Amino acid sequence: MDGDHDLGGALGHGSVVVEPNEPVFHSAWEGLAFSLNMLSIGQLRSYNADAYRHSVERVPNYLSKSYYERLLTGVTTLLVEGGVVSLDELEGFAGPKALGIVPVSLPVATSATEQVSEFRDYERLHPKFAVGDTVRVVAAQTDGHTRCPAYLRGAQGKVERVYPLAHFPEARAHSSLRCREHTYAVMFDARTLWPDDSSSSVGHFVIVEVFESYLEYPVAGGERPSCRGTKRGGDGARQHREAGSDE
Repeated sequence: MDGDHDLGGALGHGSVVVEPNEPVFHSAWEGLAFSLNMLSIGQLRSYNADAYRHSVERVPNYLSKSYYERLLTGVTTLLVEGGVVSLDELEGFAGPKALGIVPVSLPVATSATEQVSEFRDYERLHPKFAVGDTVRVVAAQTDGHTRCPAYLRGAQGKVERVYPLAHFPEARAHSSLRCREHTYAVMFDARTLWPDDSSSSVGHFVIVEVFESYLEYPVAGGERPSCRGTKRGGDGARQHREAGSDE
C-alpha cells in the first residue's frame, strides 16, 4: 500500500538525526513491546513478519509516532484481529484512563483481502531472470502489503545477483498460501529514478533487492513471472507446480 511509511526515494524530510550513544530502548515499555512482538511471531505463531509489517503500515498518523509506538500499535492490532485478546480486555488491563484510547491500526483494505484470490500455492525452483538481464519493475499499486518501493515502479535496471527462494510477502501477509520465489539484486541508474534531481549525476547507481513478481521483461508482451496466476479451484486443490518441485 502507498503511505507515509514508504519513504524510500522521497525528498523533503530533512536530514537523519543520529543520537550519540543512543540506547537500544529509551524506556522499559519499549523493551516489553519488542519482546511481545518476538513472542507473538516466534512462540505463539499468532502472525508472521509480513502481516506485522502491514499492521505497522496501517498505523494512523504514521510519521507522528515513534518506532516503538508503531510497533506496539501493530502488535496490539494483530492480537485483537486474531482473537488472542479483545480490545475490551486490553482497556480493562490498562485501567479507566485507557478506555477508548488503546491504539490500533486502520482495518485491512477490502481490496487487499480480495486480491488473495489472485494468488496460488506456487514455488519456482528455477529463477526466471539471470545475472545481466535487463528488467523493468512492474508499475502496479496495491492496497495491501508490498515490498516494492513506489519510487521503483516502471524503472528499468539490470540484474546483478540472484537470491534463493523466499516467501512472497504480498501473499504471506494476507493468507496462509505457500508462495515462494526468487529475489534479485537489481541495479538502477540514479538518473532514471530521479530524473529531475541534478545531483543524480553520471555514475551514480542504486541496487535494490526485488521479488520476481515485481519484475518483467521491458518488451511489449513480455511474460510477467509471478505467484499470481490461475485462481485456486473450488475444491481448494493445489495448482500445478513445475516439475521438480519439492512439494
